[in-house]
Amino acid sequence: MNKERNLNIRNQKDFGAGIMYMVIGLFFTFVALQYQMGTPAKMGPGYFPLWLGILMTALGLLILVKSLSAKAAIEKIPKFDWKIIGMITGSVVLYGILLPTMGFIIAIAVLVFMSASASHEFHWKGTLVNAIVLIVFTYSVFVLGLKLQFPLLPFFLQQ
Repeated sequence: MNKERNLNIRNQKDFGAGIMYMVIGLFFTFVALQYQMGTPAKMGPGYFPLWLGILMTALGLLILVKSLSAKAAIEKIPKFDWKIIGMITGSVVLYGILLPTMGFIIAIAVLVFMSASASHEFHWKGTLVNAIVLIVFTYSVFVLGLKLQFPLLPFFLQQ
């Protein structure tokens, strides 16, 4: 008796995520092979990206296999929402445009509010708290910690 096995994707979201992780992981792996590896004690420029790529590929494979399991929750991929993708991508582009002239604080606030407004669960208070925390954190890391120089305030408020 010859039994046919059907490939049944029960969880389309996990299947897509698994494919995405595997593609990104394989990309990093193959690019890393172009660099010197080194050893664990003295890592070369390709060492970390190689192992990161291998780990991402393995994680993607695990997620993909779990999406085919009979125990996987049945989830379909929702219709692609171009408006949300446009708002999130646009907020990042707008951040890059605003940073040199309007400064770090305004650019981050616009980034957070514009990208958060793409969500169906947008709330002003939560977004304001998120923006303040992100501004303080990024200022602490990049300006105070790494000593990077960004214009903090808009050009018309600088001395």
